[in-house]
Amino acid sequence: MTTITRRTLIRNGGIAASVATVFPDNPPLVTEGEEAAGTVFHVFVFQWKAGATEAQKDKAAKEITAFQGQIPGLLQTHVGSNISPRGKGYTFGGIMQFKDQASLDAYVQHPAHQTLLAWLVPLIDAIELDLRA
Repeated sequence: MTTITRRTLIRNGGIAASVATVFPDNPPLVTEGEEAAGTVFHVFVFQWKAGATEAQKDKAAKEITAFQGQIPGLLQTHVGSNISPRGKGYTFGGIMQFKDQASLDAYVQHPAHQTLLAWLVPLIDAIELDLRA
C-alpha cells in the first residue's frame, strides 16, 4: 500500500485546491526556507550519565516544570519518564509549546533556563528538536 501525503499530491498532481477538501483539519504546508508564524514545540530527551542521582533527576523535572509561568510565551510544559520500549537509552524527556519562534528564542537565553543548564548539562546526553505546528 502506498502512502500519499499532501506534499506528494501537490507536487505530482497540481491539485492544491482538492487538498483542502481531503485534509480539511490540517494546516497549510510550509515549504523549505519559508518563514512560518505560530506555535513552536521544543522536544527534548535525555540519557542520564553514570552518577546522576534520583534527586538530580527529580530536580530537573521540577525545574523544567517550573518554567511554566516564568518564561513569557511558554504555553505548555510536559516532562516525564520515557515509557517507550524503543527509547534507545533515553529515559526522560519533555515537550514545551511556545507561542512563536521569538518566545522559543527568548527561552533559550532566559536566566532560569541558563541556571538549569549550568548544573544539568554535565549529567546528560540530550537530543533536542524544535518543530513548527
